[in-house]
Amino acid sequence: MQHIFTFLRQVAAHNDRDWFHAHQPEYKAARASFEAYVQEMILRISSFDSSVAYQSPKTSIYRFARDTRFSEDKSPYKRHFGAFVCSHGRKSYRGGYYLHLEPGNSMVAGGSWCPPAPLLKHIREAIVDDIDGFRNIVESPAFKALYPVVGEDLLKTLPKGFPKDFAFPEYLRPRLYTVWHPIPDDLVSLPDSQERIEEMFHVMYPFNRFLNEVFDDYEE
Repeated sequence: MQHIFTFLRQVAAHNDRDWFHAHQPEYKAARASFEAYVQEMILRISSFDSSVAYQSPKTSIYRFARDTRFSEDKSPYKRHFGAFVCSHGRKSYRGGYYLHLEPGNSMVAGGSWCPPAPLLKHIREAIVDDIDGFRNIVESPAFKALYPVVGEDLLKTLPKGFPKDFAFPEYLRPRLYTVWHPIPDDLVSLPDSQERIEEMFHVMYPFNRFLNEVFDDYEE
């Protein structure tokens, strides 16, 4: 797996199409290794979350080319490999499991990224309605040890329509219901790396299950 990081460091240093086209064999080798790793990861996640059993590297791995249309950074290629394993594929808003390999910035993460406003409101309402159940998940010792921060892109105040005296406002302020945990780059090269990543995602599973039950209710 370390040749993935070697390739990514080279991309970061030579991020242009001519260099990339001249180094297609290195890209294809790195991509193949990542696909094989993700395939094994999906099988392991399926052992506790059967909803992802029919997913594949093709439905989970993100494109390596960047969309530069709305970015000041016109570099054509990403500096990482990423895969989001989710019952509805990588483009879904549903809760899932994300692996990010990038030199010096590798991580596991998960949850729901950028849910649209109606779904976001539904998640917040579910948290208010079952705050004890939600807290039992995100405040459990095992969960907090890996994922001490719940949510990103926080509102400065409580969202409109929710009680101002709600006792746990930190759980209503995120716009992104995500969690993440940094991992060392060499973890994926260790003999027990799949077991260790499986355990990290297993700890995350109740959080994703809570989100996906909300989504199921919304979609009925």
